[in-house]
Amino acid sequence: MGLLQNFRDKKKSNSAYIKGSSNYAYLATRVRAMKSKLLPKETYPRLMNMEIDEIIRFIEESEYKQDVDELARDYEGVDLIEHALNRNLAVTFTKLINISEGESNYLIREYLKKYDIWNIKSILRGKYCNASVHEIKEVLVSAGQFSYTFLSELAAKESYGDVISAFEDTKYFQLLSEYDGTRLYVTENKLDKMYYADLLDAMRDPRAKERKLFVKFIRTEIDVKNLNSLFRLKKAGADQDIIMDLVIDGGLELGMDDIKKLLPLSFNEFIQSLDKYSIWEDISETVKPDMESLISVETNLVKHSLKSAARLSHAYPLSIVPIMDYIVNKENEVNNLRIITRGKAVNLSDAIIKDQLVL
Repeated sequence: MGLLQNFRDKKKSNSAYIKGSSNYAYLATRVRAMKSKLLPKETYPRLMNMEIDEIIRFIEESEYKQDVDELARDYEGVDLIEHALNRNLAVTFTKLINISEGESNYLIREYLKKYDIWNIKSILRGKYCNASVHEIKEVLVSAGQFSYTFLSELAAKESYGDVISAFEDTKYFQLLSEYDGTRLYVTENKLDKMYYADLLDAMRDPRAKERKLFVKFIRTEIDVKNLNSLFRLKKAGADQDIIMDLVIDGGLELGMDDIKKLLPLSFNEFIQSLDKYSIWEDISETVKPDMESLISVETNLVKHSLKSAARLSHAYPLSIVPIMDYIVNKENEVNNLRIITRGKAVNLSDAIIKDQLVL
């Protein structure tokens, strides 16, 4: 009950965050210092030449030291790395919340609610697949409004119904109560749409420069997510109705009208029609009508997101954008480390691992 009371208290106090001063000069300085500690891209080829135990020793000498040290009593090998990475994300993003105030604090909190969605989906997916409590807890990231203790308790619930009941006093309950144990992807998609709709709704009066920049960042992110879905589903020959149902409204360049025009096109025609969008510059070299894998395209879509955030950050150094730029780069670092360790755990070739890294 304490967790849900805390959830309500945070919700009520959002207006207080908006009223305070954001102090972007101070926050930008702190974030620059944090970003300087991210692993340089030259690190990843070195990590690919290491065994799992060597990778653990390496990250233990970096910003992940405290996470590895505290979790080493309970985990080892890949499990230790997974938990350490997730814990570090939660600690890092909680720090951002703690050092921010006013508008910046509000925007960061709203954005990080995506981890609440991630955790809800992960727990339901675990129940759907009959995963163990250990397997579910391995993917939890308590960087949103729900504590790790609460999420761990949910992971230990007997059924998906028990999990859903725990959200009775939250805004997620009505949507979750529609889930009947089948077609989980429908509920997952609704949660994603709810997140972005709420996020854009929170910015519905974007007169202030900070909110306008934030909205541009979010809408670019939606473009990338929608293109990922379009590439996957069109490559698979999915029906237009299925594709449309998975598309998220609110993209910057790819609005709903644009997407509706893309739906009837063949995969080849779809590719050819993308050259009018700015994102084409970052994916054109890897896109081919007869390509067997979409890994390179998906990797370049992530690169586009990072480049867009970097450009905005450079143009507006004393704004919310450098903070968002740091968040996506931190997430990318963790994802790269996860790709390497998971790849090594299942004996993937270096070539396959390298293709999935975003450097």
